[in-house]
Amino acid sequence: MNRKIITAGIVLVVAFQMTVLFAEYLGAVYPLWTGKEIRLKTTPVDPRSLFMGNYALLDYEISTINGKDFASGKIPRAGEYVYVKLKPGQEGWYVFDGVDPEKPASGTFIRGRLQSGHTSQDIQRVRYGIEAYFASKEKATALEKDLRKGGIAVVMVAGNGKAALKEVVAKQ
Repeated sequence: MNRKIITAGIVLVVAFQMTVLFAEYLGAVYPLWTGKEIRLKTTPVDPRSLFMGNYALLDYEISTINGKDFASGKIPRAGEYVYVKLKPGQEGWYVFDGVDPEKPASGTFIRGRLQSGHTSQDIQRVRYGIEAYFASKEKATALEKDLRKGGIAVVMVAGNGKAALKEVVAKQ
């Protein structure tokens, strides 16, 4: 009887772990499957890391927001979600169109976490989870050369604002 209980417990624990891993995977690829494709202007910050592999850290124009741009006039605390509204720009990529701590009812928007969140600061930093682009060594080296003048990040944004980085291309 003890052996059956132990076996059932092990099976239950393994099933739970697999469920958690599967849920994490679905959360990561959900925007790629259901999202709307948008393009954002980006610049590389760092092309490679000896510890993390070949990747480029990306910086976006929408990552730096003026505290006065918050629709409610009140800046949330650091770590809280904010929703950045986007609109198509003249150059073919999306540009900043406002920010709000509440999810917009319609339109194109991207969800990010406020990094600074102090009312005394005019400039606020927002992270979207699309700031690192991993690539093979050859592609990372080519990106380093191609993105010197900037690039375009192809991002998939789900209906809830969660974003996933699809690819990075050189700006034409």
